[in-house]
Amino acid sequence: MPMTVPLPDRPALLYPSTVPTTEPTVTPRLVIVMPAYNAARTLERTYADIPHDLVHRIILVDDVSRDQTVEIAHQLGLDVIIHSQNRGYGGNQKTCYDAALAAGADIVVMLHPDYQYDATRIPALIAPIADGSHDLMLGSRFLGDPRAGGMPIWKFVSNRSLTTVENFAFGLHLSEYHTGLRAYSRHLLETIPFQLNSDDFVFDQELIAQVVAAGMAPRIGEIGVPTRYFDEASSVGFRRSVVYGLSTLRVVARYLLHRLRVRRSPKLAARRRPD
Repeated sequence: MPMTVPLPDRPALLYPSTVPTTEPTVTPRLVIVMPAYNAARTLERTYADIPHDLVHRIILVDDVSRDQTVEIAHQLGLDVIIHSQNRGYGGNQKTCYDAALAAGADIVVMLHPDYQYDATRIPALIAPIADGSHDLMLGSRFLGDPRAGGMPIWKFVSNRSLTTVENFAFGLHLSEYHTGLRAYSRHLLETIPFQLNSDDFVFDQELIAQVVAAGMAPRIGEIGVPTRYFDEASSVGFRRSVVYGLSTLRVVARYLLHRLRVRRSPKLAARRRPD
């Protein structure tokens, strides 16, 4: 959805001095969603960095946190949705996107509330979607120096390895696929069947595979985003990371089999034809 939408051309007026020097604009409705689980220690700092003058609504979906996440979210004035049982990271995002679309979002930003990602970069992240040139934007830690931000070496190596495999399979040249700061156009979320995706961490990779399968790969972009690693920030441990890596490779294999028409996957069939 373009950031600025000029009005249709008008016939010249007899008195040019009465013609406005600027044309009215339409601002896209930006909704930020936060999939949250035990984010009480970092939520306020994440919230403080958000460029609130651009935001229509902020929706936090709590996945049965065992700390004060919900109470703090209410104090901050966020719209809060509380799951009755833990649905996992992917299941949380499904609720996030359904809620954002129901709220009339033109652009949806998914932001981890763990303060690892610099929310002040949101204006640059959404600009290519607002001007109509992209439908998916990723905030990449690897366009800078993630090791300087404290990324463990094993995370660095595994991220680079999986990204190389995904770039080869998807025909892309992204610096990172595994980020917790992303922006989507409404059109994209209404095109791909994200509700069919996993409820686990591999949801994000399945979504990118869906975007590529829908023929929207040229509409994917990225910007550099500094990241922070510290004790209070949430982090997936080594064992879970191994499971995540193997799940990502299965996503790649499913995509390749689908593209080669060896085994078609309902997950990779667009809900509607992309523009």
